Amino acid sequence: MKKLLALVLALCLLCGCTALAENEITWEQVEPLLEQGGINGDFYTFSQIAVAVFIPEGMQEMELPNENYIGYFAAEDGSAVAIMYVNMEGMDLETYASKLPEVGATGVEMGTVNGLPCVTYEVPANNTMNIAFTTEAGYVLEAVVGPVTDDNSKMGGSVILASIQAVPQ
Repeated sequence: MKKLLALVLALCLLCGCTALAENEITWEQVEPLLEQGGINGDFYTFSQIAVAVFIPEGMQEMELPNENYIGYFAAEDGSAVAIMYVNMEGMDLETYASKLPEVGATGVEMGTVNGLPCVTYEVPANNTMNIAFTTEAGYVLEAVVGPVTDDNSKMGGSVILASIQAVPQ
């Protein structure tokens, strides 16, 4: 079991904020390993933007902190996932990525997750892993997972970030 979790971790870290394998990852690459490792959860669909995100067991939906949040999930251990949808007034993904170091982001990588162009990064001061997508409406959809203080939290965060996908309408 430990070897399998290490394999899942290695794959997930490749799709997370530290690096994207060939800058592209799909849920189909991650899902079989989660099943083998007994990692369970469900997809949560954000119908207002036609996106789904895998939320692991043990994370409960919480009250939204403000109007920029469309989803917020937390576990008893203090880990959380925040999904935000923010009007960036038409900023494209490359411009958004270029501004991230100004807020302390490191490991900024452009890539594709489940066919969606994205930028992944970490904010060490906040202990978070992040992924952002721009939309045709001029908004940024961003998922933030934290804290990421050890390999297990990085694995869980990477799984969540690698799960984000468009939902057919």
